[in-house]
Amino acid sequence: MNLSNEIARILTDMLNRDGMAEICRNEFAQSVGCAPSQINYVITSRFTPELGYTVESRRGGGGYIRITRVTCPERQVVMHVVNSIGSALDEGSAAAIISGLAQNEMISPDRERLMKAAVNEKNFAAADRRTANAVRAEILKRMLLC
Repeated sequence: MNLSNEIARILTDMLNRDGMAEICRNEFAQSVGCAPSQINYVITSRFTPELGYTVESRRGGGGYIRITRVTCPERQVVMHVVNSIGSALDEGSAAAIISGLAQNEMISPDRERLMKAAVNEKNFAAADRRTANAVRAEILKRMLLC
């Protein structure tokens, strides 16, 4: 398991156990054995409002990052994700969105694999980066709306 997945798993376990995850970023990074920026990356890519989370932070000596799960109708979350995609999307961002939906059990593991295959960079090898990212965004939106 890669480090990002492990960090996400720990935070998800905290959310499932306590209803929220509250960490001190530097201490958490040290306990996991990574740079604090890796914690930021995981939080900003996997615990987004589009995926049903709120993230609150406070800086300073007693600072913390608090993640809570927001409950709202599944269709509303999907529409929010579709609206947040925009006109272009790189493969990493698409994969993070898809993984988040799967982790929240909004899509099945089979659908997760299918969607990741559809947005895979290899499918766009003949296209320039700008075109590839625009087409990838449209494909993901259409798949979410089916």
